[in-house]
Amino acid sequence: MGKYIFRCIECNERATELHRDYSNGILKTTICESCQKPVDKYIEYDPVIILIDGILCKTQAFRHILFNTSLNIHWKLCVFCLLCEAYLRWSLLHVSEPSGDPADIIRYTKEWEFYGMFGLAALELCAFCGGVLWFLWMVAGRLHGGTFDLPLLLRALLLSCYGKVLLVPAVIWEHDYSPLCLALIKMFVLTSNSQAIRVILNSSRRLSLLAVCVGLLSETCVAQAWNKLPWGIQDIWTFDRLPPSSE
Repeated sequence: MGKYIFRCIECNERATELHRDYSNGILKTTICESCQKPVDKYIEYDPVIILIDGILCKTQAFRHILFNTSLNIHWKLCVFCLLCEAYLRWSLLHVSEPSGDPADIIRYTKEWEFYGMFGLAALELCAFCGGVLWFLWMVAGRLHGGTFDLPLLLRALLLSCYGKVLLVPAVIWEHDYSPLCLALIKMFVLTSNSQAIRVILNSSRRLSLLAVCVGLLSETCVAQAWNKLPWGIQDIWTFDRLPPSSE
């Protein structure tokens, strides 16, 4: 990984290496020239500890994951989270139709409703990321004359949506969840998004919160526009599920 530019997880200064390999297999962590602390202490930590610190939204853990690792599972994680969210939204359409037959799960996943919910969740995610990136481009690029790495910021936004994995228990236990739980998961995801923006841009908390609010507003507008469509997919599903006429 020597060809990559690393960052000190404490002061965010650039570094050329995370550790130095001496003879006889002796490794020593690199000391940051700016803060005189290890550039990345997490290279010696167990992944479970890194995961816990990431869940706690620690800045050092985010810098380690986003700058000092080559973790490229953001697209896979994104699709997995969208599937979970789509299933939850789809299941709300069938709350009034409970069934204890396990075969219904396989049958329901073949319905167009599920794919429609997946498309809606993906559209809202695109609107959220687009709103955040547009706002940051306007503020950082136009007002302050700064630039940022767009692919890196998009990767950070997608990875910081890992909190949606908490929807998995709701998928497993079907309808045994509450709106309060989903609201808390949403708040946690937005907090992680804000922390990821702060780490990538090394910006203030106010700027990252404003960017998240703009993204959330864009996502809400897309959801409202979808619900107000004069000929929505819901109407198509209703038409397809009507019983055949007796003629």
